Amino acid sequence: MLKKRYVWILFGLMVLLSGCGHFFNHGNIQKAGMLVETSVNDQAWEKKNYKGLLAIRDKYDVDIYYREGVKTEKDVQHAVEELVNKGVNLIFGESSSYGKAFVDISQQYPEVQFVYFNGDYYAENVASLNFNTGSMSFFGGMIAGKMTETNQVGVLAEYEWQPGVEEFFDGVKYQNPDAEVHINYVKNLDDKENALTNYKKMRKKDVDVVYPASESFRSDIIKRASRDGIYAFGNVDDRSVMDDRTVLTSVVLHVDKLYELMAKRFNKGEMTDRILTYDFKDEAITLGEFSPDVPEAFQEKIRKAVATYKKTGLLPNEQK
Repeated sequence: MLKKRYVWILFGLMVLLSGCGHFFNHGNIQKAGMLVETSVNDQAWEKKNYKGLLAIRDKYDVDIYYREGVKTEKDVQHAVEELVNKGVNLIFGESSSYGKAFVDISQQYPEVQFVYFNGDYYAENVASLNFNTGSMSFFGGMIAGKMTETNQVGVLAEYEWQPGVEEFFDGVKYQNPDAEVHINYVKNLDDKENALTNYKKMRKKDVDVVYPASESFRSDIIKRASRDGIYAFGNVDDRSVMDDRTVLTSVVLHVDKLYELMAKRFNKGEMTDRILTYDFKDEAITLGEFSPDVPEAFQEKIRKAVATYKKTGLLPNEQK
């Protein structure tokens, strides 16, 4: 009787282990999860990440989970453990802050694929997704250079090292060598008042086109630009809905498409690249609606320039 009991226990363990082996199997999404620092309803970026997670649910018929307010490495460890215990084997982090934390814990979960945005940390099962902010910013700069009447253009950025600022400057100068570009750094993403203070400083310099290069204060700056009768740019979403005349155009990031693409690659066992970059050529970035103030001929010029970039990979200032 005792021998039979051992046989049944051994059989049960074998079934359990074989089930785990199937459950966490690369090339087979079981469940998908996402970590966000704030809330899935916070801003356009978070909403698009959540939309991507929903797309995975619908396409692959899998359960999805998300955890909000995940900010510290301890939060990440707890959230990942919780998701893995629910059977999640594809986990997204919506910002660069998750890169190091994912790498630090990745070896604990070798059968789980981690994906996050905008960073340079990577590991065997950790991948970073990046948008080519250089190309999108250059075309925005061209439009700013065309539309400024005072030849004074402003950039409100987060930090000195922020990608895209230099390319925006280059785009302005390519289109309008006489324009002066003022770059102010806010340095505190949550300090909207500081962003508005820097905006006011730019207005004193007669800036009539402003590029708010941060999701955290972009809407506030667009509203202020609308009130002051000057131009601004949107990003992530098409911000023409806020004021179709003030917003010269928007660089629309199709974050949700990248979720579907990563799910497809993971499901096929093709997650071999650790740092991936996407831009206009991949249809991961598109231009939003143009302001009616942008001349039709110039709109067409920008569309042709984008089309050429898609084919050649060269920005206008890089072509002979």
